[in-house]
This record gives sequence, C-alpha cells and structure tokens, in this order.
Amino acid sequence: MNWKKKVLSCIILLFLLAAVCVIGYWKQEEFPVFGKTLDEKGAKKIALTFDDGPHPYYTEQLLDGLKKRGVKATFFVTGEHAELHPEVIKRMSEEGHLIGNHTYSHMQLRSGNKEDFKEELIKTNEIITGITGEEVLYVRPPYGSWDKSFESELNMFPVLWTVDPLDWCSTNVDRITQKIISKVGENDIILMHDYYPSTITAALEVVDELQEEGYEFVTVEEILFD
Repeated sequence: MNWKKKVLSCIILLFLLAAVCVIGYWKQEEFPVFGKTLDEKGAKKIALTFDDGPHPYYTEQLLDGLKKRGVKATFFVTGEHAELHPEVIKRMSEEGHLIGNHTYSHMQLRSGNKEDFKEELIKTNEIITGITGEEVLYVRPPYGSWDKSFESELNMFPVLWTVDPLDWCSTNVDRITQKIISKVGENDIILMHDYYPSTITAALEVVDELQEEGYEFVTVEEILFD
C-alpha cells in the first residue's frame, strides 16, 4: 500500500505543478475581452488639455511629469506668454504635444470685437508657427465664445471640453483630482490650466490614476478625428 500512496502523491504533485505553470502562463498573456485581447480592443482614450500657458516654471514641471509617464497632451497657449517663453513652446513641440491657439491676450469674443478677436488669433498663430515651424489648426476660444465664420476664414477648428474641474479657482489638489476622476469617461476632453502649482500636482495624479484604470492619454486630434 505504501508504494501506491507514493505514486498517488507524485501524481498529485505533478498535477499541482502543471496547474501553477498554466496560471503563470495566463498571467503573462492578455485575458480576452468579448473575443478580443486588450491590445486588439484598444485602450480607452482621453485627452488632457491645458489653457493660458506657458508658465516658465509650472509648465516645465508639468512637461517633466508627462514625459516621465509617456503622456501626450494638448496646450492652448496665449500669444503673449508664448512670446515671453518660446523655449517652453519649442519643448512642447519637440516632445510631441499638440499646441493650439488661445488668442493673444485671452480675449473673449463679444458682439463688438470680432475683428480684434480675429487679429489676436492670426497674431498668435504667427508666433507659434515662428517657434515650431508648424501650422496651428486648433483654437480654444476663451470662455467658449466662438464665431463659426472663423473656421473657413482662418482654417481653424474650435476645441471645447467635456470635463471642467474649475482648477483655476481652487488650490485643493484632492478636490480638483476627484472632480475629474468622478466625471471622466472614454473620449472625454479635460480642461485644466498650467498656470497654477496645484493644477500641475492634480494633473499628474489624474494621469497616474487613470492610467491604472486602463486609459491612454492622447492629443485632442486623436479624440476628434480617429
């Protein structure tokens, strides 16, 4: 009987070893999702956008954090800040971020200033192109005020937003972060401002958390046209 027990023990041991190997293999492979692997299905895309910059310190700090995390973002810059800090604009472009127009002086379009607004867009486009060598195709109009005639006149496409944590009026990092995390979903466009230290911290915390949830951060171009 002893030899039978030994044989049975060996069989059980071999079975357990085989099970461990199978489990280890599963962990190395992607689990199927509705008949597709995660790679085939694709990550959930989301766009992180920043207005009002560049700031000579905070934007650089943000760029460092995005680079470390392999994230691309979209920056809607004002012409006056781009003129003051061209080296930051150049870095944005070289690191693969999308740069858009936010007027020269953060001007809001009103009924009586259409031509002045248009001139600010043109001036800012020239400043950005002069630094990066690339045409500017996207604009975020301050306060969302826009005139569709500019789209054909200037060959520019307006980009608004779907999630606004109001980071410009709060220094509470946790509050900013949770406002985004609680509202965000696939293909959302998040509005933030790279002119505040609390925003930089919150933005990078959002990136870390949403990457853990399987989100891929892309430029607005990929959200709008892919």
